[in-house]
Amino acid sequence: MSEAVTDPLLTLLRERGMIDDLQVDEVMQEHVRSGKPVLTVIQDYGLLDLDSLLQVMADHLGTMVVEVDEAAITPEVVARVPVESARMYQCVPVALFGETVQVALIDPLNPQLIDELSFTVKGEMQLVVADPAAITKAIEKFYPAKGSSGYADLLAQFGAEVHAQQEESGPTGVALDDSSDIPVVKFVNLVLMQAVQDRASDIHFEPFEDEFKIRYRVDGALYEMSPPPKSLASPVTSRLKVMANLNISEKRMPQDGRISVNIAGKQIDLRMSTLPTAFGESVVLRVLDRSAVNLELESLGLPKFAYDYTIETINQPNGIFAVTGPTGSGKTTTLYSCLRRINTIDTKLLTVEDPVEFDIEGIMQVQVNEAGGLTFGKALRAFLRQDPDIIMIGEMRDLETAQIGIQASLTGHLVLSTLHTNDSAGAVTRLVDMGVEPFLISSTLLAVMAQRLVRKVCVKCRTPFEPSENQLSQMNLSPHDIGDKMFYYGRGCSTCNDTGYRGRKGIYELLVVTDAVRNLINERAPTVVVRQRAIELGMVTLREDGLRNIYAGETSVEEVLKYT
Repeated sequence: MSEAVTDPLLTLLRERGMIDDLQVDEVMQEHVRSGKPVLTVIQDYGLLDLDSLLQVMADHLGTMVVEVDEAAITPEVVARVPVESARMYQCVPVALFGETVQVALIDPLNPQLIDELSFTVKGEMQLVVADPAAITKAIEKFYPAKGSSGYADLLAQFGAEVHAQQEESGPTGVALDDSSDIPVVKFVNLVLMQAVQDRASDIHFEPFEDEFKIRYRVDGALYEMSPPPKSLASPVTSRLKVMANLNISEKRMPQDGRISVNIAGKQIDLRMSTLPTAFGESVVLRVLDRSAVNLELESLGLPKFAYDYTIETINQPNGIFAVTGPTGSGKTTTLYSCLRRINTIDTKLLTVEDPVEFDIEGIMQVQVNEAGGLTFGKALRAFLRQDPDIIMIGEMRDLETAQIGIQASLTGHLVLSTLHTNDSAGAVTRLVDMGVEPFLISSTLLAVMAQRLVRKVCVKCRTPFEPSENQLSQMNLSPHDIGDKMFYYGRGCSTCNDTGYRGRKGIYELLVVTDAVRNLINERAPTVVVRQRAIELGMVTLREDGLRNIYAGETSVEEVLKYT
């Protein structure tokens, strides 16, 4: 099992005969499933206690296990490790002997972290091993998060450097070349760390004529950071390209790559895209934080009926289950959660995606490569010769993909896919518009789930209020309809960065393809008719599910009106 081998602690324990291959596999599967650290999983399974694990690591590194004594960590000791390094590398200095600093890391078996950290520690560094929980507690105490103060300090430093260069060479000679890359490396690391701390889903690096902007997308909305000097655009882009193994000299064509980094003890995958613009290359990083995404169906917040029917549908031997919604509405997460539920040892699962978002243990995932000739169509045709039970198609985007998906369903496979439509009934019309025969749709389609992501009201500053008549009329409600139900909004606090919102959740609409709906599909009925019939048969619409979440105090009236 490739992933098990890549974890240094498991490899070490297996080499020493302290656990066997089966236990390695079990621990790794639980680590991937839950996102818990391997060290914690080993203890949870009762394989080894914490003291034994720490001693094994210390013996391997030729060092010792120490207690993190907070009383002994004086300001002089704290000053030896900069705050951004302590938080980024998840380490704490525990003692000082002359010029030698004893530093304890949460992940002491990662040689890359140790190499990078040794450059930032003031003095000679001696690595020691300690309880990760005690290290985390000490980091929070001695190196509290202060927003982006480290970022601001670094910006000030760059500003001073640029100013000095201008003084020396005049305004035309400003160019931070790649040789001054140590501050640039530090700057990029800090931007990434800040993004993960702020729960950003995307990071945008945008060069303009007179400035270089960095923006984060948090809970669906973009926030701008203090802009760094314009001269940083090129070195920062080059640094990101190096991290993603892209061609640095190619600046005229878009490029795509992946970066895998360890930030604050968490493995973060970043999907990188570059785009040539008039003033340099625009770079967007999609942040894929495994520990922040819970791929369990229960955690999606589906209404009970939709949850029960989804479970029933994905356990069918054949047919098509489609999830629809605009880009960024959580469709892929829903499908991954379905796959996780049905990913058992006796089923063969294949996915074709563009691109693969998360690697899931036990599933064969194929990435589309249009340039290399691997299209959705080609991959799907090859799939049918790979003896699968369940196939996931990243997106049914054309007639060829839809036809092969339907063909797979007719030949005894369960097919999960996404479509870009506004609501569940629109998926039927979309397939007909592509050129799929209605009788094929009606005989294979099991259900269509439409979804949106709405921002959740911050629980720390949530405040009840009386909705105005205007708000009620926009949602087609009367004061009689709401009775004594409460409505909430977020006032704004430090927890939610004064936005009033923190986190997002899904709202759902499930169209079950019953015999009545099948007849309408065969008659090529328009979307409105299909939708109306589904509502008559009991379908809960996106708006109604939004109201359920408003009444539960989960989201606000504005969010539901915006997305439904």
